[in-house]
Amino acid sequence: MLKSARFATAAALAALVATAGCTTDPVTGERRISKAAIGGLGGAVGGYLLGDLVGGRRDRTEKILGAGIGGLAGAGIGAYMDKQERELRERTAGTDVQVVRQGDDLLLNIPSGITFAYDSANVQPQFQRTLDQVASTLSQYNQTYIDVYGHTDSTGSDAYNQTLSERRAVSVADYLASRGVQRARIGTRGFGKTQPIESNDTDAGRAANRRVEIKIVPIREGDLR
Repeated sequence: MLKSARFATAAALAALVATAGCTTDPVTGERRISKAAIGGLGGAVGGYLLGDLVGGRRDRTEKILGAGIGGLAGAGIGAYMDKQERELRERTAGTDVQVVRQGDDLLLNIPSGITFAYDSANVQPQFQRTLDQVASTLSQYNQTYIDVYGHTDSTGSDAYNQTLSERRAVSVADYLASRGVQRARIGTRGFGKTQPIESNDTDAGRAANRRVEIKIVPIREGDLR
C-alpha cells in the first residue's frame, strides 16, 4: 500500500511537471522541463537525476583538468547545450531513445530491450549504430560531464539486479570510450531496481524500468577553479 501511494504521488508530480513545468523551444518545438519546475519539485521526482555527479564533483573536475578540457561560461552554456540537444535528437530519430532536457542538462533514456539481450550486459550489434551516433555527438561537444546509469525492473533479487545494472552502465560507458569519448568525462552507477519510472506491476511498466540513462551536464568555468 505504501509503495502504491509513493508511486501515485510521484506520478501526480510528474504530471504536474508535464503540464505546468514545461516550456517549448521556439526553434525545435520540443517540450522541456523548466528550471523553476525542477527547483520546485526538489527530490520528489527523479531526485537522483538532480543530484551531484557520480563520484562527486571535485573528483570529476580533477579528471577533467587532467584531460585538458575547458569549461563553458555564461550565456554560452545554454546555446552549447541547445546545439547538442538538437544534434542528439536528429541522430537518434526513429529509435526508441528519448532525449529529455532538464534545465541545462540533457538525459538520454535508452530502453534496455534495444541495448541488451535478456540477462546480458553486452551491447547488441543492432544498437551499436545508434550508440555510434551518440558517441560522435558527445565527442564533438566535449565540454560536458557524462554519467551513465543502469536500471532494472523488480524481478529477481536486489543483489543480482544491482550487479546487472552496474555491468550494463559500465558496458555502455566502455563502448562510448571506445568510440572517442574521453574516459575522464564519464562516470557510471547502477541503481538496480530502486529507481522505477513506471509501476513494476505490469509487463509494460517493467519494460520501461529496464533501461540505461546517459546524463550530460555542462562543464562550467566555475567548476574548474
